[in-house]
Amino acid sequence: MKIELLFWEGCPSYPEAKQLLEQVLAERGIEVPIQMREVRSQAEAVELAFPGSPTIRIDGRDVDPAGAGSPAALACRVYRSPDGRTSPIPSRQQLEEVLP
Repeated sequence: MKIELLFWEGCPSYPEAKQLLEQVLAERGIEVPIQMREVRSQAEAVELAFPGSPTIRIDGRDVDPAGAGSPAALACRVYRSPDGRTSPIPSRQQLEEVLP
């Protein structure tokens, strides 16, 4: 399993997303390192199809398929819950749904 957390240094939300991801992995007994990847330019954001920070991908799949199609941007990302609320990080449910 490959776990990536792509981030932009200008976004203050990625440490919180990493912490939540680490908690969910620990609860499930998954001992896979999180590969941190800083996105440093708009060109790199386009190349990586980076819809904003933080972006978490498990085996190449975005934990938020709906948001994954957003335009590439060197910006903070907004996650939407099924009830319409927004958050700067994915929900625990979104992470749990993509992990084994």
